[in-house]
Amino acid sequence: MALLAFGVGSRVASAQTGLGAVPEAAGIRLKSGATLLQELAPALRQQLPVFVSGDSVEGEIDATSVFEGNAELRRHDTVIRADRVEYDKRTGDTKATGQVLLNRNGDRVTGPEMEINVNTYRGHFEQPEYSLLKNEAKGDARRIDFLDEDRMVVQGGRYSTCPRQPGTAWMPAWLVRSSSIELDRAEDVGIAKAGVVEFKGVPILAAPIFSFPLSDKRKTGALPPSLSISTQSGVELTTPYYFNLAPNYDATITPTLLSKRGVDLGGEFRYLQPTYNGQLRASFMPSDRLREENRWAYSFQHQQNLVESLGGGSALGLRLNLNKVGDDNHWRDFPRSITSLSSRLLNNEAMLGWSRGPWSTSVGMYRFQTLQDIDAPITPPFDRVPTLGISYEQINQTLLGSPGWDLSLHTNATRFQRSVFSGGVRQESGGERALFVANLVRRWQAPGWYVQPRVRLHSARYINDTTTGTSVTASRTVPSLSLDSGLVFERSASFFGVDYLQTLEPRAFATWTPFRDHSKLPNYDSGARDFNLASMFAENAFSGNDRISDTRAVTLGLSSRLLNTGSGAEVVRLGVAQRALLKDQSVTLPDGKAVTERLSDSLFAARVQWDPLWSVDSNVQFNTKSRQSVRTTLGARYTPGAFKAISAAYRIQRGVSEQIDIGWQWPLSGLWGSSPDPIPGRALGPEQWYSVGRINYSLPDRKMIDFVAGFEYDAGCWLGRVVLERLQLSTTTNDQRILFQLEFNGFSRIGASALKSIQANIPRYRYLRDEIVQPNRFEQYD
Repeated sequence: MALLAFGVGSRVASAQTGLGAVPEAAGIRLKSGATLLQELAPALRQQLPVFVSGDSVEGEIDATSVFEGNAELRRHDTVIRADRVEYDKRTGDTKATGQVLLNRNGDRVTGPEMEINVNTYRGHFEQPEYSLLKNEAKGDARRIDFLDEDRMVVQGGRYSTCPRQPGTAWMPAWLVRSSSIELDRAEDVGIAKAGVVEFKGVPILAAPIFSFPLSDKRKTGALPPSLSISTQSGVELTTPYYFNLAPNYDATITPTLLSKRGVDLGGEFRYLQPTYNGQLRASFMPSDRLREENRWAYSFQHQQNLVESLGGGSALGLRLNLNKVGDDNHWRDFPRSITSLSSRLLNNEAMLGWSRGPWSTSVGMYRFQTLQDIDAPITPPFDRVPTLGISYEQINQTLLGSPGWDLSLHTNATRFQRSVFSGGVRQESGGERALFVANLVRRWQAPGWYVQPRVRLHSARYINDTTTGTSVTASRTVPSLSLDSGLVFERSASFFGVDYLQTLEPRAFATWTPFRDHSKLPNYDSGARDFNLASMFAENAFSGNDRISDTRAVTLGLSSRLLNTGSGAEVVRLGVAQRALLKDQSVTLPDGKAVTERLSDSLFAARVQWDPLWSVDSNVQFNTKSRQSVRTTLGARYTPGAFKAISAAYRIQRGVSEQIDIGWQWPLSGLWGSSPDPIPGRALGPEQWYSVGRINYSLPDRKMIDFVAGFEYDAGCWLGRVVLERLQLSTTTNDQRILFQLEFNGFSRIGASALKSIQANIPRYRYLRDEIVQPNRFEQYD
């Protein structure tokens, strides 16, 4: 075998061994590294030597040489193999014939004949078959034209990511058939002209020109259309277009045709800068045929550090969150539109904040748009226009010679305002409130115990309040004392041959807040707390700042945990708590009743995860007087392996609701036998069916509230999904959709947003395609 190495500034760098002396002009220096260097600077690449070998060689070393029999040419990231290689050292022109293989950065092209310049990478390949390393794409063509080192044009060819079986005719499940496909490695984009997307031999999408990604890199272009069928809006066809405006901002235009309503023009703009970021989403539908009016909505979020440092660790920031729709029926007619606009209470806020050391201040405005339903009206909250707050917080301070005290002072001045329609007349109400809250806390602790006393002073003054129909000015000041304490006992235990650490943790919480008359004071932002462990071990029975409960009570709790000594995992947690009032609680919300029952409901909680595959959670609110549960939640989860998850929950609030919630993702082959082994980067195996779904069922009403269920099919190089979705909009109305989606690996998703619906509704759903590490070109270095 003859082996020659051609290098800059040398006639023959090496013969027989092929260990060419790298010229000094290349300026290459060896250095250590964790991985092989895949890319070199263009200037260095042009100066690298060319190694050519073959069973026989003819020609001149400084001109044209012909290598025959197992001929091979190598230069950095390029390998050419053929029966015959003709190489011109003066120009870099190379001609290969007979079983030609071109390997360029792991991308492989094979065929009978090729001509290429190894300096400029311009050339062509006749009757080739090709494969791309980065996205495992494959194809064949009448001819491939190499434009430069990053671009090639597939003439009269096919493109797919489905595998090719050696020795058989290649007919992939899906493919792009085009008169011309330009593949650009630099931009990671493919452009097909006069292209058709075929699935199972049937054309499903055609266009004079369209582009597709060669990686997950963002690019400007049309996104796949989305098609779904809804009982409310009819057939919904969406054709989005994406603009990759810059690395740090982009935009998407989303026109949607709704057969029963008309055309909805939607869009999104996102931006990201070192000191600020945000997004704007909006939609407009001229003349909705069902409502006979224009429909519109927008949502804008913005966060910004106006001044990162004013000296002394100061910072100044701005936050905007604006949401608005054109009518009260938007949440009902478009339940799957912009997430922040799908509820009946839309928050709008603008806040400017400053902080320096222990001091911070903020000024802002908070407004709500309330979307009313005549069958289920809601009372809108008060707007805060404006609000000004100043805070001071210091931790671990020394007080009376004792360190470890935490001090916080909060002041706030707010103007509240609310506007409601009653009897066709707009009624305005509101007022001003000045607030001052001081907290002093000290925690003593050691292994096995802790004690934490707290002193709080809560003062408020109300000016020009009109919520009662007349202007009222009043004030109140409420002190509060509390003492939280706990013990931790531990012992070794063994169950079923496994060693555990078992704990017993009693906790006692006492609070004393004297009575102050609130009956003539307005209520702008206070409400009843939910009954849970946090509220049972809290000083105030109400949220907000307008009602301070006269809680004089003791709360006792007991919990126990079982910890695996080997892994540290918590396998069992049990807990119980109950509050005892020492005196009646007389402070109430407007139209509320005093609490005279001295013993609260008992709260029981349990969580068991004896095995990582399954867990059980339970919470019970039990009334000892009536000897029945008031509210119960029981949940269980089973995850025996990848892409296998079942969760179930039972919730009852006596006299209010009783529901069952079941969610799942499960391979159907596992129902009748053992499942195939997982394939890296994929789900469980080839041609696998999966069932996915979630059902929320009301037992008293004997009907489903929400329902999402469907099937996924994994065929290796493509995924198929069909989903039926039912959302309850009110007590009498619901919306149903059928979603179909095809996902071609490394290419695109075509159809409705079935995956988005599955991910949003099914607990612990796992996408059938794991993130795959980008392959290295040295994996195909031959």
